Amino acid sequence: MTTLRSIRPNPQAAVPETAMVMAAGLGKRMRPLTAMRPKPLVEVAGKPLIDHVFDRLRAAGVQRAVVNVHYLADAMEAHLRHRVKGIDIAVSDERGRLLETGGGLVQARELIGDKPFVCVNSDNLWVDGPIDSIRLLSALWDDATMDALLLLVPLAQAQSHGGQGDFHLDALGRITGRRKPGRLAPFVFTGVQILSPRVIADWPEGAFSTNLFWNRAIEAGRAFGAVHQGLWFDVGTPAAIPYTEAVLADG
Repeated sequence: MTTLRSIRPNPQAAVPETAMVMAAGLGKRMRPLTAMRPKPLVEVAGKPLIDHVFDRLRAAGVQRAVVNVHYLADAMEAHLRHRVKGIDIAVSDERGRLLETGGGLVQARELIGDKPFVCVNSDNLWVDGPIDSIRLLSALWDDATMDALLLLVPLAQAQSHGGQGDFHLDALGRITGRRKPGRLAPFVFTGVQILSPRVIADWPEGAFSTNLFWNRAIEAGRAFGAVHQGLWFDVGTPAAIPYTEAVLADG
């Protein structure tokens, strides 16, 4: 299996202090559960999806999180204020306009700061394998050669995921390209990554996807992937919830 074995991990590497947590989406695929609550507050295995994310961030040693809000933003802010402990929270307010993932990074750039940061989608759930996945990314991060380091899972191990894969890697773990139409790609993006603030540059006005920043990093040879060694669930629809809970219950 292609990994980043050719890049020597730094076991003393510090985990980024800051994470960007993407929590502003409309959650259309999760309807009707999102009719009255934002998708990150849908419960899976006894707690809201976003709380699973905060568990992983705290365990890795992340100290603060920037969380963007749009859909049912008052409910999201109330949850962050009253239910989230042990990590400092800053809110990036997108009430006026949904900006998608790339626009969300632009909106939050001053809150994120000028150091590499963890970026996590709030609607996925993962279980670490032999090593904490955020710590793995941190140990592999090389600021001199990387602008983006994505946590990827093999397509065959992407639980409840209906896609056909996202990326191809070379022997160094460099992302060499995306899935081509009508073909499969061996790795799926988990929604977890480390980014350099350098990627947030020359952006278009309004809403756009992080794909713009990824594509530039791929073209420059500065986008890499690390293979997740644990479980990962694409909890994107109501049907995925009981499946995810059953797998987790089996231990």
